[in-house]
Amino acid sequence: MKKLFLVDAYALIFKYYYAFLGRPMRNRAGMNTSVVFGFVKFLRDIQKRERPDLLGVAFDPKGGSFRREVFPEYKANRAETPEDILLSVPYVKRVLEAMCIPILEVEGYEADDVIGTLSQKGVEAGYEVFMVT
Repeated sequence: MKKLFLVDAYALIFKYYYAFLGRPMRNRAGMNTSVVFGFVKFLRDIQKRERPDLLGVAFDPKGGSFRREVFPEYKANRAETPEDILLSVPYVKRVLEAMCIPILEVEGYEADDVIGTLSQKGVEAGYEVFMVT
């Protein structure tokens, strides 16, 4: 059976940011590269170990989702995203583009909404679906 892997980008971005928080990896310019390093390592490991037929990485859109319009308090108590994470996201996207891995981002819908929809379509198309969140 063909394999479809759908990855929630921010789940991994936060995971690798906090995994290296005590000893962050930095480049010569002082930029925290822990997120990019962890993300690339994860992608290479998945590609080597699982050999997915399709792989996509979903991002939450800028500006939030429809849920905030319906329920203004949605995620209102969350802390601000650390600056090192915000600075890392464009680099993660560049790596994905260089690796020819589709970036899945739909205005008004969170990554998990996109993953849920595509996973159902994948099953209908005969794929074994793996959601990484």
